[in-house]
Amino acid sequence: QVQLVESGGGLVQPGGSLRLSCAASGILFAGYLMGWYRQAPEKERALVASITSDGRTNYANSVKGRFTISRDNAKNMVYLQMNSAKPEDTAVYYCNAFRSRSQNYWGQGTQVAVSS
Repeated sequence: QVQLVESGGGLVQPGGSLRLSCAASGILFAGYLMGWYRQAPEKERALVASITSDGRTNYANSVKGRFTISRDNAKNMVYLQMNSAKPEDTAVYYCNAFRSRSQNYWGQGTQVAVSS
């Protein structure tokens, strides 16, 4: 049974930092592209950042220079370090594990709110 469990969401002030974590189980973690997506109210889910098994990263333009994605293949963990948070970063953040169309898994999401 595949499980992706996010943690670390919450309320952060503008300019603040937050670190999201995702624990994966039930998959051969090192074989998966891992990503963080987010969905704000009345908006579509969109890619925030992704990381290959060998550490190559990709970021949405809106978070470049502020967010950092990382992974620990030994611990089956992926992280999203969010710095210089902005109100427009408010969303539900989802962890994703992708290998193929039939091997594409999602976590349940964690809420991030950026507000003073």
